[in-house]
Amino acid sequence: MPIRRLPEGAEYDPNRVLDAIIAKLRLKNDAALSRLLEVAPPVISKIRHNTLPIGATILLRMHEVSDFSIGELRELMIKEDAELLAA
Repeated sequence: MPIRRLPEGAEYDPNRVLDAIIAKLRLKNDAALSRLLEVAPPVISKIRHNTLPIGATILLRMHEVSDFSIGELRELMIKEDAELLAA
């Protein structure tokens, strides 16, 4: 299976997907998210700091708890050109 690459001019941003799930589920913080996803809090911290990518297992768990589709979650992980220009 080929590895999916980011679209040209896009940047990986895991914070967008984590923040979207927290907002949608009205969670208080990353600790609440880690409990819901059934992962240790350092996993969320490492994802936020780009030292650990969002893998397939955690992506599926995010889908199960949030009702975001896998496609929506993948889209949320990408910072598009317009957002890069505004930053």
